[in-house]
Amino acid sequence: MTDPIADYLTRLRNALKARHRIVEIPASNTKKAITQVLFEKGYIANYKFEDEGPQGHIKIALKYIPGTGEPVIQKLTRVSRPGLRLYKGVEEMPRVINGLGIAILSTNKGIMTDKEARRLNVGGEVLCYVS
Repeated sequence: MTDPIADYLTRLRNALKARHRIVEIPASNTKKAITQVLFEKGYIANYKFEDEGPQGHIKIALKYIPGTGEPVIQKLTRVSRPGLRLYKGVEEMPRVINGLGIAILSTNKGIMTDKEARRLNVGGEVLCYVS
């Protein structure tokens, strides 16, 4: 697999479109950090790391809006990819839907949102947009 983060986002998108409650994804440290950011920002209901086998899995409980049943995550977009890495400094940090969404970045201080990166005054690789 050339782009495991794109695979992670695609599995989430497909599970949301199929209205699944839980999705199971092969684990890596980057995927675990992205999952923690999504949980902290309220985009997923819960998660669990299982260390079975050589790689392990991440079980993610997806979150839907009560009443309408619409998924909380409306759009997941992969930005930086193996063929074209996208790095942004703190001055040119992207804003997703004018601050209503988040951009997830990989910085030298770990994986974080665009708002946290601005607060810590660090730039990095823009992994994806979530809204």
